[in-house]
Amino acid sequence: MLTFATLRERWPSFAGGFVVLFLGMAMVSMSVLALASAGARVPERLAGTPVFVSVPMAERGDGDFAPDRPWSPETVASLRERLDAIPGVAQAVPDRTFYAQPVIGGRPVAGDRGYAWSAAMLAPYPLTAGAAPREGEVALDRSLGLAPGERVSVLTVHGPVTYPVSGTVDGPGVYLNDAEAARLSAGVRAIGLVTEPGADVAAVAAAARAVAGGVVLTGEGRGALETREDERTRWIGLQVLTAMAALSAFVSVLVVGSTFAVGVAQRRREFGLLRAVGATPRQVRRMVYGEALAVGVTATAGGVAAGALLGPVLGDLLVTVGFQPPGFAVRWSPLPLAGSFAVGVVVTLAGVWSASRRAARVRPLEALREAEVDDRPMPRGRWIAGVACCALGLAAAAGAGRSDGSDAFVVSGLVAAMGVIAGLALLSPAVVPPVARLVSWPLARGRGATGMLVRENALTAVRRTAATATPVLITVGCAVLITGMVQTTAAAFAEVRATTIRADAVIVPDGTPGLTDAAASAAGAESSLFSGLFEPDGGVLSAIGATPELLERAGDVQMVSGSLDALRSEDRVLVAQWLAEDRGLRPGSTLPVSFEDGTSATPTVAGVVREADADVLLSRELLRRHDPVALAEEAYVAGAAGPPGPGARVMDVPTYAAEADAEEDRLVWIATVLLVVVSTAYAGVAIVNTMAMSAAGRVRDLAVLRLSGATVRQVLATVAAESVLVVLLGGGLGLVVALPALLGMRRAFATAMRADVPLVVPWPLILGVIAACLALAACAAVLAARPAVRRAAPAGAAETRWRRGPRSG
Repeated sequence: MLTFATLRERWPSFAGGFVVLFLGMAMVSMSVLALASAGARVPERLAGTPVFVSVPMAERGDGDFAPDRPWSPETVASLRERLDAIPGVAQAVPDRTFYAQPVIGGRPVAGDRGYAWSAAMLAPYPLTAGAAPREGEVALDRSLGLAPGERVSVLTVHGPVTYPVSGTVDGPGVYLNDAEAARLSAGVRAIGLVTEPGADVAAVAAAARAVAGGVVLTGEGRGALETREDERTRWIGLQVLTAMAALSAFVSVLVVGSTFAVGVAQRRREFGLLRAVGATPRQVRRMVYGEALAVGVTATAGGVAAGALLGPVLGDLLVTVGFQPPGFAVRWSPLPLAGSFAVGVVVTLAGVWSASRRAARVRPLEALREAEVDDRPMPRGRWIAGVACCALGLAAAAGAGRSDGSDAFVVSGLVAAMGVIAGLALLSPAVVPPVARLVSWPLARGRGATGMLVRENALTAVRRTAATATPVLITVGCAVLITGMVQTTAAAFAEVRATTIRADAVIVPDGTPGLTDAAASAAGAESSLFSGLFEPDGGVLSAIGATPELLERAGDVQMVSGSLDALRSEDRVLVAQWLAEDRGLRPGSTLPVSFEDGTSATPTVAGVVREADADVLLSRELLRRHDPVALAEEAYVAGAAGPPGPGARVMDVPTYAAEADAEEDRLVWIATVLLVVVSTAYAGVAIVNTMAMSAAGRVRDLAVLRLSGATVRQVLATVAAESVLVVLLGGGLGLVVALPALLGMRRAFATAMRADVPLVVPWPLILGVIAACLALAACAAVLAARPAVRRAAPAGAAETRWRRGPRSG
């Protein structure tokens, strides 16, 4: 029953589904290829060493980037001696890293990693000029343009140090003498085994495993040595890619389903004729499935091919915006592409399932149908699903409204909005007519015929109106909800910072990953240090090293017991309330931990804190002594700020409060806008598709308008006005659904943070989404109806003007 002639004849009905499947599967295949390529990579600076011995790696949950416990200095020395003795090992090299950033032309340059000179062998990065650094000398990347003998200022955690350049290397990094690097670096977590020429790597790895008894990494397994910063960046990119792929597949199902639902509604007489001549419901179903698969397979194949070609472009874009670490590239692989093709076929079948069942239920008497009025009731299952979603959303909204800020009010707000949006989308054929009647009431009061026609067409063609309004409702509702939540959350944290910080100015990094001790002290500021403490069982506790005065100035801590003065002693710590309850700690208990340099201590618990940004608070001097690589995120100034050191600048408190999480907010906002743009693009395709399909079924209506005296311009204006009315209807419903949920979340934020949190909605972006939908709907409606309008009126037919009704005489 399915022929190519049928496909050619029905191509306008299939075009929308083809386009959205093509775009959706292109996005899915690009995302899947990027996901398959986004595994941990062997760092370039370690790629020349075939075997590494690593500390035991703890199992971490999703989104947990805590470091592993380093070896103690004694363990490193013992391991190095035993690994050096393995046959085939030329040298065992501890991988020591620290903060070191050259200052050229008065500004810190890109690249902030320092290494021991012996670590250059791990790449290897050979000398291109000069000699290896001795004590008090430095070797640099030749791309910096410095020659041996020149002097360069290098920022370290303690401040700027001027070094003579001993030589240049063919790779990034700042290289110091091993003894000097050991003083600046923290604990060692990996030792590279540089092998002799011709050595048996497998035998070396086996011997290392027997000698060290730890984790031995070879081949691609060395990717586990990537930095936590790269791992976090890669994780963020995975979330964005997964969301894009899921959104593309989900919207594709909806649009394909909508496309074939409208097509089935327009072809009821055709299906009735088929039933009248003996076609069974099963045959009708198979015909609809066959048409869908013919379109879906073609569109999916084209989309997957486009995704494979555009994958490298997506990879470059992800690196540029910060969703993947430098060096990431999308690699072509047949398995992800085959999976994407299978997803496209499944999406097609899922989208057409409901339409095929509806087509199979058409009765033979439908062949006698003449009227185009769509008065069929909604299916019972759609009623039940729509009412259930609305009830779930309203229940979640009530829970969010009663929140005191101590529960998951954000999740409740999201469930509330998404539940009502989904419910209204399902109930749109029943909800849209009364709302359209109310909204279009002023049109009926006007004198002209255009307003009356616009109103009556919107109310009569219920399914067409709902099919156009629903994607706008979903797109605008989700855009308002997601963007408003992101912006309101950022504003909430900024408001809390602005009201809790008791300082006159803040020193922040300028071109550096953090503040050095010298940069803060030069401006008369105090800074805290953030680090990690390691429990005997391998657990990691976050720690802040600070003075009592600094914590009072920052306003971050609420005491449960004890006093901040305990931090004046290096053998006393304060612990978070959750940690005290979980470990049974109380004042006088001991907390055995290890530091970043691998050494251990057993400080005494002197108090418990409720509100803090870390699990443990301790003396700043103690933390600095055991973590020589920690940099401060900011420093607070009481009184007038002096000129800061290199790599720092002064900000007032309100500006700092608004920009403190600028980089993280930027990534979140880019991801948010990306999802909004993708969803708007799909909504646009759905709108254009609906307009194109409905135009094919309105030839008789448009002919009647032309025969009644309407000009081509008047008919097209009526069609455009209908589309504008429907888009405004969907946009208004989206705003009505999303804003109450946002207001509830804003109230819960204000309660939780004990501050007046403003509601921030990016109206320019939202209005841009609505404007894009309006333009697409109006243009698509006019362009689709224009050929039918021009064919509708017979030659020589009289035309009368009816903008304000018929004229007498």
